[in-house]
Amino acid sequence: MVRTVTPERRARAERQNRRMAVHVRRATIDDMDDLIAMRVEVAREGIWIGAELPLDEAGDRERFTTTIEDGETSAMFVAMLEDGTLVGNLSVQNPVGIAHLGMNVADGHRGQGIGVALMEAALQWARDAGAHKMDLDHWPWNHRARALYERFGFVEEGYRRRHWRRKDGSLWDAVTMGLVLDHDAPGHDERAAEPPR
Repeated sequence: MVRTVTPERRARAERQNRRMAVHVRRATIDDMDDLIAMRVEVAREGIWIGAELPLDEAGDRERFTTTIEDGETSAMFVAMLEDGTLVGNLSVQNPVGIAHLGMNVADGHRGQGIGVALMEAALQWARDAGAHKMDLDHWPWNHRARALYERFGFVEEGYRRRHWRRKDGSLWDAVTMGLVLDHDAPGHDERAAEPPR
């Protein structure tokens, strides 16, 4: 049987061939300059993350430092190529048992398994930290990110219309997704009509 090489099959094979070995680890203060540089580049694209240029670099450094140094209620992970290039990061905040995450992957490295590796690390950290749930927000047009989150079991929990004001005055919608980690505690799996018993 002769297999026809469709454009879809060719694109999938090319993506698999481009996948690079990536190492995910906890971020350190030594990563700060690379984290800020990548945030600037992703923000420059103007469509993937909430941050817009010019960044509040001092504020970002302070927030990143707090997250990196905390370790108990928050964590930051970085994805590094074999040559030491930082190509992605994921931060997770878990102050009350709900681990909220945010992720960046550098342009040119998306679709290569970096998001998967970062999500695996964050999910393990959230479980170890005792989170009962994870949640996140994404822009409605970020279909690749949504597919990644769904792969890990996240479901849409809300659609916020005209939610985030951008620097140009426009109002962008946001999608909220969640993943329940604790299925043993009393609670509801469907829309609640009365308190859990």
